[in-house]
Amino acid sequence: MTKASLSWRAHAAALLGLGVPIVGSYLAGFFIHVTDTVMLGWYGVNDLAAIVLAGTLWFLTFILGSGFGTALPAVVANARAQGDEAQVRRATRMAIWLTLGYGVLISPLFLFAEPLLLAIGQKPEVAALAADYLHIAGWSVVPFLLNNVLRSYLSALGQPSAVLVVTLVGFVVHVLINWVLIFGHWGAPELGIRGAAISTLISDTLILVLLLIYATRKFPQYDLLARFWRPDPQVMARIFALGWPISLQMVAEVGLFSAASVMMGWISAESLAAHGIALQLTSTTFMLHLGLSNAATIRAGQAAGLHDGRLLRDGALTAVALSALIAAVTIAVFLSIPGQLIGLFLDPADPAAPQVIAVGVGLVTMAALFQLADAGQAMAIGLLRGVQDTKVPMVIAAVGYWVIGLPVAYLLGFPAGWGGIGVWTGLLVGLSVVWLALAWRFWMGQARQVGEGTQGRPGPTAV
Repeated sequence: MTKASLSWRAHAAALLGLGVPIVGSYLAGFFIHVTDTVMLGWYGVNDLAAIVLAGTLWFLTFILGSGFGTALPAVVANARAQGDEAQVRRATRMAIWLTLGYGVLISPLFLFAEPLLLAIGQKPEVAALAADYLHIAGWSVVPFLLNNVLRSYLSALGQPSAVLVVTLVGFVVHVLINWVLIFGHWGAPELGIRGAAISTLISDTLILVLLLIYATRKFPQYDLLARFWRPDPQVMARIFALGWPISLQMVAEVGLFSAASVMMGWISAESLAAHGIALQLTSTTFMLHLGLSNAATIRAGQAAGLHDGRLLRDGALTAVALSALIAAVTIAVFLSIPGQLIGLFLDPADPAAPQVIAVGVGLVTMAALFQLADAGQAMAIGLLRGVQDTKVPMVIAAVGYWVIGLPVAYLLGFPAGWGGIGVWTGLLVGLSVVWLALAWRFWMGQARQVGEGTQGRPGPTAV
């Protein structure tokens, strides 16, 4: 890559060449967990409500430790642009160290899931089922976190298609085991929500093994596992400094949605189930923006490594335009067929299904309204990570989601009497505030600095 200008078509081709397989791998990985929601929705409404709660707690725990892997693409892309192969190896190893340490420490906490869920006001029967899931699936956090590191490493090295293939294999295995163990097919015991938990643990571990085999064989020059036990304090400190704000920024966002799930549980099991379905739908579309955002992070990291401000700005504009186009399409779909989308997750014979659909239609309509804000904040945060700006975005997210979005959700949902619509209005407000603030920071600040050579290398402004 040089400082010669690229056409918009070239920018789009480069971004999509990275982004499409990354989007595919994110969707495949996401659908591994959506499968639990769909199949348990067929199994029973209480099981569906339980997997919404369990999945929220599980994902929140994953997010808290995922920052080290999420920080990796910008560092690897930056190092490759500067021809520093040693830095690629050192950064990836220390990201694995930090991620593994967090995962080992946090996994046993899932054994105490039931009293925690009861303490935040959830129905006893739903909390018990959610705990059954987490006692098993909680151990899958470790392989899932390590999968995130290897996915970032391989994508930054130009191998997102390999990640996609491996994740698709894991998805197929997960669907098959779910079908067998949830419903008791092929002579297996009917385990319900515990069957979904076992399937999650097996598929996540399988993906880890396959990614690790591919990574070590495809790039033997980086020798990731040789002398793995040796610490690298300098690089570990850099990955930690970049990663912990990313984790907290994502926790702020996911925590807002988790708090919304708790509030929906205060209303009724049917409202919580409808919320879970609407959240799965909008999370599915978010995977498209998240994949493009990751590709934009890698491209921005390369531009920062070359100190090429024009490359960064033109690439960023292309990424924002593509993300806005996707948002427009999803808005149209959500507004056109909300009832049909909710119905995909339910057994029509279930007596609670009509009530869940009635609540869900309004929530999907709200989800359509915040598609543009959700896309915008995802792209802005990806671009800022590409230039290794993570601390201020963390503060922006915390204020936007928790100081503004959460109070609005509560006030409109309960004192104002809007119910679930009020809760989701708070989500829209929080996302919009964060989007505008992050976009302002990138375009008015960081995008201007790269061409002056003030980004793309370690230093006070880079973390």
